[in-house]
Amino acid sequence: MKIAYFDCSAGISGDMCLGALVDAGVPLKEMDKGLRALPVGGYTLEAKKVKRASIAATKVDVIVAKAGAGGRQSGARRWKDIEKTIRSSSLSDRMKQKGLDLFRRLFESEGKVHGERYDTTHLHELGAVDCIVDIFGTLIGLDYLGVERVFSSPVNLGSGSVRTSHGRLPVPAPAAAELLKGVPVYSSDIPFELTTPTGAVLISGLSEGFPHMPLMKPERVGYGAGQKELRGFPNALRIFVGEDTSLRNGEDLQKVTVVETNLDDMNPQLYEYVMEKLFAAGALDVWLDQVIMKKGRPGVVLAVLCRKEKRADIADTILEETTSIGLRFSEVSRVVLERQTQEIDTEFGKLRVKLSRKPHGIVKAVPEYEDCKKIAKEYGIPLGEVIDRLKGLASGTKKH
Repeated sequence: MKIAYFDCSAGISGDMCLGALVDAGVPLKEMDKGLRALPVGGYTLEAKKVKRASIAATKVDVIVAKAGAGGRQSGARRWKDIEKTIRSSSLSDRMKQKGLDLFRRLFESEGKVHGERYDTTHLHELGAVDCIVDIFGTLIGLDYLGVERVFSSPVNLGSGSVRTSHGRLPVPAPAAAELLKGVPVYSSDIPFELTTPTGAVLISGLSEGFPHMPLMKPERVGYGAGQKELRGFPNALRIFVGEDTSLRNGEDLQKVTVVETNLDDMNPQLYEYVMEKLFAAGALDVWLDQVIMKKGRPGVVLAVLCRKEKRADIADTILEETTSIGLRFSEVSRVVLERQTQEIDTEFGKLRVKLSRKPHGIVKAVPEYEDCKKIAKEYGIPLGEVIDRLKGLASGTKKH
């Protein structure tokens, strides 16, 4: 599996992301070609080699034409404009959705900072075009390199203040600070804005975690230059792209949270409903353990596995839907095999098969339980027999 690791020791911005990806091997023409799938014009991309504290890096600039200077202008300022622009593009559905998610978070942060609803706040006209190119150029570049997962170092914010259309604001800018909630950050003594709101939404929205550099075999290293040359410090975003070797070495990259509570006074009929609500709130897994509690009373431990950013939603759901009056949280690591779902033809019609790739390329194939259950009911065949008959067909989908 191909992964990317962003070294944000010099912060991160949209143009730094573009520069790092081009420096790592994404042809500027391919990035520009991909961006043309969006109905946005009136800009050009320019790339040049520069030095940042003696380190060679690539500087990518988005040159936006002034209004009336020719070319298509997006007119995209508010959320509804951005959403329409993205949905009307010819990008893949997956890339559209990722872009919508990132822009929704960007508008929500701007709205919260200025005391407005996300759908009434707006981006400056030129800034909107610049931001669209930065965000989708980054997504296109990662896709070109075949990157499936992104990780990052803690993020350097810089210090001091930054001049904006709202006046001079402290670093990080309020929108960036809002976007970086839950992300490990630090402030160096460099009196400059190192992490911009666009950089903040990209790294917080794309990165699965912020560990030390994960176990990988780097194949490409790119340096994306920042705006300024800083004395004695390379103002550049560094990106490593390579093969994830963690699974075959037994090292896990995913950090997740376990939320637990003990229950001894709840109607057991409610558990199925509670589990449905927890999955809807973002749970990765939910399970129940029977235990003996104080005074010899039988009880149940309700446990939920979730990503850190979903912890608050999971906690709210448990406290609202159960008799719990307290929760426990613990951080754990997990190894997850590469998984995908494939549809095959069978004597009973279409069947979904879950494929999971083990270390060393071995693939495990399992027929989808819900599909098997539906077939058993429709044809009056015992469920166990259906599963046994379809296992062989499922195994035929394996790809070594």
